[in-house]
Amino acid sequence: MPRFAANLTMMFNEVPFLDRFDAAAKAGFTAVEFLFPYDHPAEEVGKRLKGAGLTQALFNLPPGDWNAGEKGFAALPDRFADLQASLNTALPYAQATGVKRVHLMAGIADRSDAKAVAAFRKSVAYAAEFFAPHGLDVVIEPINPRNVPGYFLNDFIFARDVINELGIPNLKLQFDIYHCQIIHGDVTVRLREMMPIIGHIQIASIPSRNEPDGEELNYPFLFNELDRLGYGGFVGCEYNPRGKTSDGLAWFKPYAGAKS
Repeated sequence: MPRFAANLTMMFNEVPFLDRFDAAAKAGFTAVEFLFPYDHPAEEVGKRLKGAGLTQALFNLPPGDWNAGEKGFAALPDRFADLQASLNTALPYAQATGVKRVHLMAGIADRSDAKAVAAFRKSVAYAAEFFAPHGLDVVIEPINPRNVPGYFLNDFIFARDVINELGIPNLKLQFDIYHCQIIHGDVTVRLREMMPIIGHIQIASIPSRNEPDGEELNYPFLFNELDRLGYGGFVGCEYNPRGKTSDGLAWFKPYAGAKS
């Protein structure tokens, strides 16, 4: 049975961020993820997480000025110092939450630019090696160009090749099914092919990015496929609820309480 992690950036927005941990636990989730925790002290985030009896599945490394449109530094040749600083910013949050994987964002850059490709490979390797002594995996995630135009990492094949070529044990793929369906389609076959390098999975309906209970994909089939493939990681619920979060959790009821 898949282990689902509520995304507290997108779900349970009916209450303030720090109160969403308890809300997720009361809804039956045993794990959570979120985009960025950096507006709150690391100790308080860890306290709320542990107080709710939850496991932290994932969070993103600092992306730069998100409100100004920045989406990370990894592929930006002139921002390597910012990339290095971001890892030190994130480390106390990893330690406070006990998370085992963090997402490194690539940034807005042209993938046909050789300097951007070289910068990305350098940054990915540096981040993975930085976090390895702390027992953390680094995951990279292809993001579709409809949601984030100009995002450097917009192809699962390219991401797979970088991971395989670098060969760093704690470097993994973040396989967002929503993004994969929009970019490539053929999700099931790609899951089967890439499962050995997958470190985290995320879900949402396509094309609306709502609850995974309809539209293009048959999620119950995909959840069974994850079990068949022996996936033991978390499945992050990175979707926008249509209304109140708790009103849209009928899809989740068969899986509520799955142990982390």
